[in-house]
Amino acid sequence: MLNPRLFALLFFATPAAADTALFAVAANYATAAEAQAAAYKVVSGHDIQLTTGSTGKLYAQIGAGAPFDAMLSADAATPERLEAEGLAVAGSRFTYALGALVLWSLDPALIGPDPMVTLTNPDLHHLAIANPELAPYGVAAKQALDSLGLSDGLIAQMVVGENIGQTYAMVATGGAEAGFVALSALAEDTAGSRWQVPQELFEPIRQDAVLLVHGADNAAARGFLEWLASPAAEPINASFGYANATP
Repeated sequence: MLNPRLFALLFFATPAAADTALFAVAANYATAAEAQAAAYKVVSGHDIQLTTGSTGKLYAQIGAGAPFDAMLSADAATPERLEAEGLAVAGSRFTYALGALVLWSLDPALIGPDPMVTLTNPDLHHLAIANPELAPYGVAAKQALDSLGLSDGLIAQMVVGENIGQTYAMVATGGAEAGFVALSALAEDTAGSRWQVPQELFEPIRQDAVLLVHGADNAAARGFLEWLASPAAEPINASFGYANATP
């Protein structure tokens, strides 16, 4: 099997002149995108600038004319909608990562192997989730709670972040005793306790990328998307807790 690093060096020839591209990036993928952009610059010379936020907010900005060249969404529906609306290049959409959802608390004793014990604990006064109207990870959290039959009973405890980054911050600062966050936000040695939500409790978080009309002729944007679809991107994704989409 071709080494991903060697693949990158062979596949991405350094251009005669470096270009810059502006990417709209879902909040959960922000740190991973920085690492991907840095690795891509080494082999291409191109600069990738990142603006992060909730998928819903970024979609609204694109619709309002923000000069993004491409989008790395936290779902599959938003890039598909952008294509349908003529704001993205037809046929450019693909899944660059699969997200994972985790129930996390700073309290090392709060979360055990049975999530029902945690989620029905009377000491759980605040449960953080991302806004399901704006953030796909919020949709996944709501689906998981629905699958467990707990959504209605936890309404009073729910505190909502605009995106998955804000949701993580609520738990990390003690504003919520626990919350549903992206696995990518937690290192192996992150303090506290956690429970990775089984995939059967929510629909797969397929994170799709798409080239926007504004970036149709931007070599840096096209090249970075090619990088994310190549074997060179896979080890970086894995290091941040993302699975790679299978064809």
